[in-house]
Amino acid sequence: MTWLRPRTGSSPDVVGADAFFAGRSVAPGPWARMVPGELRRGDRLIRFAVSGAPGVGPQEPGTDPVWAVNIHGYFAGGGMYWRESARLASELGWRVVNPSLPGFGGSDPLRWDEVSLHALSEDVSAVMDHVGAGPAVILGHSMGGAVAVQYALDYPDRTLGIVYRDGVGTPTWRARHGIVPAVLSHISPGIGVFADLAFSVAADLPDLFVGRMYSTVRSVLPETRMNLRSLEGSLPVGNMLMAIDQRAEIGSLAERGEIPILPIWGVLDRISPAPCAEEFASLTATEIQWVPGGHSWMLARPAGQAGVLRYLASGTDFVARVAERATRLAAERLPVGRTPPGEAAPPLELIS
Repeated sequence: MTWLRPRTGSSPDVVGADAFFAGRSVAPGPWARMVPGELRRGDRLIRFAVSGAPGVGPQEPGTDPVWAVNIHGYFAGGGMYWRESARLASELGWRVVNPSLPGFGGSDPLRWDEVSLHALSEDVSAVMDHVGAGPAVILGHSMGGAVAVQYALDYPDRTLGIVYRDGVGTPTWRARHGIVPAVLSHISPGIGVFADLAFSVAADLPDLFVGRMYSTVRSVLPETRMNLRSLEGSLPVGNMLMAIDQRAEIGSLAERGEIPILPIWGVLDRISPAPCAEEFASLTATEIQWVPGGHSWMLARPAGQAGVLRYLASGTDFVARVAERATRLAAERLPVGRTPPGEAAPPLELIS
């Protein structure tokens, strides 16, 4: 399979559009099944799904699976990312968990005074505990990128790596430019920002209908309806997003250098545009992996993320660093005398 390899002569950090789309008809199957579940934290219901059929994919028989958690963006839910997570499970042999954060996808909301990134991170941790997950790769899209950073800060020993996708953890995405905010800022600066955000969301919608439009609509529509019905519960989270600034936290994670970070951005993203990507790259001293599409490129192209991790240099390097970290964390948890997985036991010394 070559459908996500860059074109000859192109930068290894840019995926050609023709290569990105070509794999729709040749991707392997059957896909792992996403199994829905729910749990209660106090008086709140949390919904999630976890990939079934853990033997599907290239995972070696008898080895522990690599876990991953796929954290959704604002006004979304875990179910919107099921198609993508099923491919990650099938092609990489991972066990993938899709939580629906409080107030989204049918999960009960937090109270206004409870809303924080730390509270969202705790809910993700509760889901991971519930399914018996070990240390995991944390994929975060948009709002989920900010939650992924917070999770890594709260639970570093349970984090194998971060895939930060079109994230909003840094403030540059709120600095709106163009004719809409310029005109409306004379009336009220706040109106200009929100109007441009609304325009950017509308401009991003056509990208969702690239490829298998019917499948994309089927995956997005149910939780969109849920979120519209529970809009009041998600507004506090939106209010929080308009104020967060994780630059210090992101810089601290990068400076420690313990947790691999892979930033991925859609080249047509207007919601968290290129300056936001450049800000994140500067803070983490990483190269952005650009992919075709807008802010929600992974919803329309659910095979894209697995393809990046399997076929592009940035992805294969990230997976290799994740494997090294998993081995190191496993060795730290082993009782004295046990041999880390993948390493040969030391030869026995004969004592006469």
